[in-house]
Amino acid sequence: MDLATFLVQCLNAVQYGLLLFLVASGLTLIFGIMGVINLAHGSFYMMGAYLAFALAPLFGSNFLLMLAAGVLLSAAFGYLLEWAFFSFLYEREHLQQVLMTYALILVFEETRSLLVGNDVHGVPAPAWLAGTLPLGDLMTYPVYRLFASAACIVVGVALYLVVNKTRLGMMIRAGASNRDMVRGLGVDITRLYRIVFAGGVALAALAGMIAAPMSSVYPGMGGHVLIICFVVVVIGGIGSISGALIASLLVGFVDTFGKVFFAELSGIGVYVLMAIVLVWRPEGLMKRGY
Repeated sequence: MDLATFLVQCLNAVQYGLLLFLVASGLTLIFGIMGVINLAHGSFYMMGAYLAFALAPLFGSNFLLMLAAGVLLSAAFGYLLEWAFFSFLYEREHLQQVLMTYALILVFEETRSLLVGNDVHGVPAPAWLAGTLPLGDLMTYPVYRLFASAACIVVGVALYLVVNKTRLGMMIRAGASNRDMVRGLGVDITRLYRIVFAGGVALAALAGMIAAPMSSVYPGMGGHVLIICFVVVVIGGIGSISGALIASLLVGFVDTFGKVFFAELSGIGVYVLMAIVLVWRPEGLMKRGY
């Protein structure tokens, strides 16, 4: 493998890992703070991809405006979904949460089928991001993939600042540590949960919208992402955003270079990584924290 090929694979690994981080950070926030095992989280990623497909003709070249509109719509949907459904799951056993959120997957898939059908769709990248950059004499790299990585980094930094530098973030961290104490101090924990859940849905949907121009938009696309995101959450540590970032990048590199060097065994690479981490640190790479 020459240097240019190695650099391309590293960029692919980072881009994939950062995209996973967007989805996994929402999942670990919801699980770590609200205590709900949400199997429907991958459906929010799929929802974002289909939102990109639906909104792209309306916004044309205004891609950033389309992303902002999709995030707002997703957050509003998440807020309403928490009020109508997830608010009844907090005191339930994990088995009931798993069964009820799995039922949501079926509802979302059937709704998607009724609204847009079962065809595979493509979302074009905006013209100003459609070019490539040269890497060496023979290799090029798509500008859109660099944009995707940069967008994920910007969102990750914004998430860090919100959680660690704002009053809302202080309440989120306190609610994750001791929700009863936070409720006793007068914080509206119900409203806090709805904001957290809406944020988790928006992060997953944003990841789907960013990923849509790089891959096809197709039925069931949230299933694989959900499995990998649970792997990321387990490796990084439940409730840890910094752990989710580290784990996402590790998974990105293991998956990308596994496909390059061990193509026949690439499907099990991330699960071998998870097994090694669990044997070494059963609580994950990072303890609960932000």
